[in-house]
Amino acid sequence: MPRTPLADDILRLIWAERRISRAEIAQRLELSRSTVSELVDPLLASGLVSEAGAGASRGGRRPIVLEFQDSAFEILGVDMGASHVSVARMDLRGRILAWVGREFAVQTDPDGTRALIKELCAEAMQGVARTQLVGIGIAVPSPVDPKHPERLSTVALSAWKGVHGFKALLSKYRVPVMVDNDANCGALAEHWWGGAQGLSDFTYIKVATGIGAGHFIGGAVQRGASGVAGEIGHVAIDPRGELCVCGNRGCLTTLVGGAALVARAAALRSRFPRSELATGELTLGRIEQAALRDDALALQVVHEAAEHLGVAIAGVLNLLNPAAVILGGGLSVLGDRLLMPLRASALRRTFVPAVASTDIVVSTLGPRVVAIGAATLVLDAALRNPSLFPSLRDT
Repeated sequence: MPRTPLADDILRLIWAERRISRAEIAQRLELSRSTVSELVDPLLASGLVSEAGAGASRGGRRPIVLEFQDSAFEILGVDMGASHVSVARMDLRGRILAWVGREFAVQTDPDGTRALIKELCAEAMQGVARTQLVGIGIAVPSPVDPKHPERLSTVALSAWKGVHGFKALLSKYRVPVMVDNDANCGALAEHWWGGAQGLSDFTYIKVATGIGAGHFIGGAVQRGASGVAGEIGHVAIDPRGELCVCGNRGCLTTLVGGAALVARAAALRSRFPRSELATGELTLGRIEQAALRDDALALQVVHEAAEHLGVAIAGVLNLLNPAAVILGGGLSVLGDRLLMPLRASALRRTFVPAVASTDIVVSTLGPRVVAIGAATLVLDAALRNPSLFPSLRDT
């Protein structure tokens, strides 16, 4: 199917409305009915769109309704975290059809991580023909320069030596492979399917091993001149604090990142002898679960983290004035145990009263948000360029 702006607009409109007649398409896009019919015919042949019977009459003959086929094709979304890999197989309406994942030392074992991504993609695709796959989106814990998407940060992932190698790894699928930062993917998922639907200005913050942010401004992800916009984890909260991997001191990650929270819990153990965390190996997962049971030591760690996060979020509110700040990642499971002290910390530092109306909430998409966002990278691109769909590539 030749790519034209009109064909792109028609497909996106049918997807957004789900069911719509040719006459309404013509009216909404200010096109002739003959032009609409000419551009819709390839979509019908592709299987992306079908005729779903007659619609309601507006005084004349009842129009034939077109319906977008959500199950016509599928997409893979890969969440490559600092310590895990997860893969979601998704239909064209954001529904997860398969989910696989595994804990893994991603930061220090690039070859093992690549092999695991290949394995999990194959597992997620079991029983599905490769011809049904539109593309593969991959979220990485690293800035991604839109001009050089094959590169990874040598600071964030030093063992990877600056190259991800995903396209060669997944070449057997013969589909586009798209890579973006994990927080940007989280923001995209929230905008399409989560708490930021209908919002053109918001910030998604992932709180996990590291801290990252994805900013939507004017309805689009803001990546910056070289892809490093949103690296909120490297905002200096305490210039005299601990040394960060980036070379600076007192970055937010050194106070709120996974390793920092474990270290803080270890330092506080002697003050909380009755805590369930007083003995045994400390992990971020244990701290989160203990906080959910209102363990005093865990709550102390969470409250301190919330105070530091609030300082950084206040900066976001003052600088960008988003309609909402949405928190994802491990700590987001704590809900109000995290949100209440965090909101108080942030709002004490806002510049104008209007900023206080910003919603600060946790993601409703849970731990799958980044993989969903990675798959949505592909869906977004295909709806903008229908020739990415397998049945339209050669027509």
